[in-house]
Amino acid sequence: MYALNKVDKHFPGVHALKAVDFQVGRGEIVGLVGENGAGKSTLMKIIYGAYQPDGGSITIDGTTMRFQNPRQAMNHGIGMVFQEQSLITNLTVMENIFLGYEQQFVKFGIVDWRAMAKAARHQLAKVKLDVDPSAVTSQLSFAQRQLVELAKVLTLEERIDGDLVILLDEPTSVLAKEEVELLFRLVRDLAKRASFIFVSHRIDEVLELSDRIYVMKDGAVVDVVGSDEADVDDIQHKMVGREVDKEYYREQKQAPYATDKPLIRFDGVSMDKRYRDISFDLHRGEVLCLVGTEGSGREAILRTIYGLEAPTSGTVTIKGEQITRFAAADGVARGVGYVPRERKVEGIVNGMNVYENMTLSQLKKYSDLGVLRVGDEKEMARDWVDRLAIKTPDIRKDCGGLSGGNQQKVVLAKWRSGGSDIILLDHPTRGLDIGAKEDVYEMVREMSGAGAGIVLVADTLEEAIGLSHTIIVIKDGEFQKRFDGTPGAKPSLYDLVHHMI
Repeated sequence: MYALNKVDKHFPGVHALKAVDFQVGRGEIVGLVGENGAGKSTLMKIIYGAYQPDGGSITIDGTTMRFQNPRQAMNHGIGMVFQEQSLITNLTVMENIFLGYEQQFVKFGIVDWRAMAKAARHQLAKVKLDVDPSAVTSQLSFAQRQLVELAKVLTLEERIDGDLVILLDEPTSVLAKEEVELLFRLVRDLAKRASFIFVSHRIDEVLELSDRIYVMKDGAVVDVVGSDEADVDDIQHKMVGREVDKEYYREQKQAPYATDKPLIRFDGVSMDKRYRDISFDLHRGEVLCLVGTEGSGREAILRTIYGLEAPTSGTVTIKGEQITRFAAADGVARGVGYVPRERKVEGIVNGMNVYENMTLSQLKKYSDLGVLRVGDEKEMARDWVDRLAIKTPDIRKDCGGLSGGNQQKVVLAKWRSGGSDIILLDHPTRGLDIGAKEDVYEMVREMSGAGAGIVLVADTLEEAIGLSHTIIVIKDGEFQKRFDGTPGAKPSLYDLVHHMI
């Protein structure tokens, strides 16, 4: 039995955890849900040893523990599979699996790669992943890397005597349905010899996988329910402290878009091995959603618009100008803002504070002769923190320390404060709780109403249908079907799936 008893944690200006009691038994799968900022991440980091509690105690089988770092937690069987993944992508699979524990394969100063590969295959077999241990990790799909993360954690079985407690932090956030089902089968099978703590904003998945569910709000546990008696609507209400807006996607705010000169025109655009002969227009005030399965080419189209990847044929026109050079700096200069899927990697800069992240793309606007006007930067940041209700104790706080929803708001503020009127949203609600999603949907409607053109790759088909004026289905890199998204006449899930697969 792993237990936290009356655990407290404070940060400057924030009471992050308030007398939290939490238990997970041998072989149990425990769900953990709550809004961004509810305290889930802090609780997970205390369990994993990255943070130390200010009050309360931690016990394992009745013995009080205090971990000073994750290494100590791992030595007691606590492992974590991270949402943003902790693998080093330019290392091989086997090097990642045994990172920090390579010494067992070293003889006379020489690494026995054959022995490491054999041991890695043993770990990969636990998660039913058939890949070459010597393959560079960047060559794997996201789902495969997720399983490598799990295999890495399972190496603890050979290093400790006790039971394992494995923390799963949003493990399904970008997985396809069949990949989620595979992961769930693995977790259920592994629960015979390990306990799991499953954190997710997909409440239906938490109900499906978990034995019990802890609901957190404002740093406290507000309820513990068995999955057999839990209800999605009831849990959502406890998470946000109010009824969820029935107009979840703000369809009543969907105004008609302009039909004059388009902001973007794709005319027969292709990129080798990514997409072929794609054509569409994006107008002011329009939310255009690209729908397709993982790898269909949607994300590559976004990156082409922004300037990160150049097409091999066809014509791209932005605001009447045919684009011949593709570079991110040029995209920014044209008023294109990009909110990437991997916000912690590409969206924000960890180590820089809130106001620095907001002004990063527009430093010329806040400098004279190379000297930054920090006061003006801070004034702008305070304005956007208020406008978007960004939860931060101070604009000087490291942006990497904010919750996912608030990080997403900082990224949107960066582009909107700089005047971007073409906004590219790649899974903007990935990993966000229901309240933070509603905030993003509200921002989408506000940007659209202000005349911005938005190209969206949505997290779910329901999100695509609810938010979009126009939906374009892409399959295997090719245009399949265009749907009009007028309120009251939106396509059904079946309409989209029928052309996606």
